[in-house]
Amino acid sequence: MPELPEVETVRRGLLPVMEGTRILRVDVNRPDLRRPLPKRMAERVSGTRVMSLRRRSKYLLADLSSGETLLVHLGMSGRILVSGEAPGVFRNRHVMHDRHDHVVFHMEGGARVTFNDPRRFGAMDLVATESAERHRLLATIGPEPLGNAFDEVYLTRTLKGRRTTIKAALLDQRVVAGLGNIYVCEVLHRAGVSPTRRVSRLAAGRIASLVPIVRDVLFEAIAAGGSSLRDYRQADGELGYFQHTFRVYGRDGETCVKPGCGGRVVRTAQSGRSSFHCPQCQR
Repeated sequence: MPELPEVETVRRGLLPVMEGTRILRVDVNRPDLRRPLPKRMAERVSGTRVMSLRRRSKYLLADLSSGETLLVHLGMSGRILVSGEAPGVFRNRHVMHDRHDHVVFHMEGGARVTFNDPRRFGAMDLVATESAERHRLLATIGPEPLGNAFDEVYLTRTLKGRRTTIKAALLDQRVVAGLGNIYVCEVLHRAGVSPTRRVSRLAAGRIASLVPIVRDVLFEAIAAGGSSLRDYRQADGELGYFQHTFRVYGRDGETCVKPGCGGRVVRTAQSGRSSFHCPQCQR
């Protein structure tokens, strides 16, 4: 599932063709994805202007001139691809309609924005912009890890006394927004912390040290266009490249890249998910 860097990369790729631009027409090619699509979605979105395009955790939010916000989640296999022409940005020809092209936005200026989702685990909803942050999918999400609210004081205070593992804590969207399995594994390796270590057994200083590492990993991943493992693509169809710099994720059996370590990366299961870490340097 795309995590924060992938969704942010898609958002940035969509900005030149969507933000400030009118949606001429919307083709809604099926009634549902993971859940039913909003009633009269094509009618409610067609003709509106995208006032701003933002991200909250792993969700895209397009604030429309109608006073509604279109909320989009990519799910497991969702892609948002741009074709057509936008001066100075895209010159991708429109491709023939694919049976997994479920929602298509025809933008003023000639660009076409297509939501393609073979497994249909994605989601879309329309909500009043003034109450968008209270949407049931967003209301309980914690602070953005790249924002000022996520700092050392916040994280140590929030995690104090928790008996869960540090990996589970960082994956908890109520604690911090947008982190998923890939980037938590990478963060914990850089921090030298085992994903199985209980939070209650970590000193406050070690918990606080995770904050700048989280930011560094996310900034690097965004700069690389995210990670493409299976379905993910950037808005222009290109792959992300951060997977080529993974230190532990997907590298089970390989030698640890940390200088002087000499250990080997192992794969274990935690709460039904694969964890990758080096037992030699992560304690």
